[in-house]
Amino acid sequence: MTPERTQLATALRELRARTGLSMAALAAKTAFSKSSWERYLNGKTLPPRDAVEELCRLAGEPDGRCLALWEIAESAWSGRATEASEAAQADPPSQAPPEVAPRDAPAEPPEAARAGHRGVAAVAVLASVCAVTVGGVAVALLLLPRQNGEPRSSAPSAVQGPHCRGASCEGESPMDMYCAASPTTVATRRTATGAWMELRYSEECGTSWARMWGARVGDRIELTAGGRVRGPEVGNEADADSFVYTAMTVTRPGTVVRTCFRPAAAGRPGSGRSGGREECFNSVSR
Repeated sequence: MTPERTQLATALRELRARTGLSMAALAAKTAFSKSSWERYLNGKTLPPRDAVEELCRLAGEPDGRCLALWEIAESAWSGRATEASEAAQADPPSQAPPEVAPRDAPAEPPEAARAGHRGVAAVAVLASVCAVTVGGVAVALLLLPRQNGEPRSSAPSAVQGPHCRGASCEGESPMDMYCAASPTTVATRRTATGAWMELRYSEECGTSWARMWGARVGDRIELTAGGRVRGPEVGNEADADSFVYTAMTVTRPGTVVRTCFRPAAAGRPGSGRSGGREECFNSVSR
C-alpha cells in the first residue's frame, strides 16, 4: 500500500468514527456495500470519489481535504504522477550533429571544450531542480489550509452550499439540505442511559436541529422552538448504530430551544407503557 493511500485511508477511518456508524449502517446509508467499505477504510482498495464525498457528508465534514488526499492517492495509483518523469527519461533531448571545422580553422582549445560540457551539465541539473521544486510547491499549495482554515481542494466540491435558507428549510433534513456541513454545536448532553444528544445551529441556513447517538431502538429525541415540535424515533438497529437527526426548524438569535430525550421505556400518552425518565434542557440559539 502506497503512503498516499495510507494517508487517505487514515482520514476516512477518522470520519467513519466521527459518524458513529457501523460498517453495516454505513453500507445502508450509502451506495457502497459493507465489504467495499472495509476495503476502502483498510486501504486495500482506492475508493471511488463518490464514496469519499458521501462519507464526508455523513460526518458533516467539508470534503476539500479528503478530496485533495484522494486526488494524490489516485494519481499515485494510476501512475500519472510518474508519467512526466518517465517520459523525460525515455525521450532525451536530441543532440545536434557536430560541426566540422574548416581545415584551416584552429582546433578548439581543450579548456573551452571542458567549459562547454560543464555548462551543459549545469543547465541539466538546474532544470531538474526546478522541476522538483515546482512539483513540491504544487503539492504544498494543495494541502495547506486557506486563511479561513478551510482546506484547499484540487477540484470544485460537489457541494456548492446549502440547498435552502430560512423558511424554505422548515421541516427539512439538515443532511439532505447540506446545512450540516459546518454548523455550530450549541449544547451537548449525555443522558442517564448513556445516549448523547446535541443541539446544532446553522447560521448560513438560519435553522436549528438536534441529533442523538448511542441510543436504543425506541428512543426518541424532540426539538421544540416557537411551538413547533420536531422529533424522530430510533426505528431499527441501523438507526441505533448511527446519528439520528430531527428535522430543522427556523430559529433567530435569542430563540429559546428545548431539546428532550425520551427513552424507549418512558411512558407516552396512549402507549400503555411506563417507566424511564425524560431528560430535557433549554438553550438559546445564537
